[in-house]
Amino acid sequence: MTTRSVFEVLAEPHRRTILDLLRIRERSVGELVDICQLSQPGVSKHLRIMREAGLVAVRSVSQKSIYSIRPEPLQEIDQWLESYRHFWSGKLDDLEAFLDHEE
Repeated sequence: MTTRSVFEVLAEPHRRTILDLLRIRERSVGELVDICQLSQPGVSKHLRIMREAGLVAVRSVSQKSIYSIRPEPLQEIDQWLESYRHFWSGKLDDLEAFLDHEE
């Protein structure tokens, strides 16, 4: 089994879409297939990779696998982004000041 970083896993656009959908609420594989318009094996592969990276958890309800987001691995990305926040926080402050001045 290959260990992938959270960055590698989320570099794939379909996985980011799945994560966004799970951020709203937990979902079954079937729901994700319908929404993402991917094949069931394709969605299952993405979910397996995300599960191995710790980004999602799965539980069984009757015959369905229900997936939910696990936010803890996203802390790695948040910590990495922290050093870049100053690039946009000042710009947002400038925009707020400009908008306040325009009123």
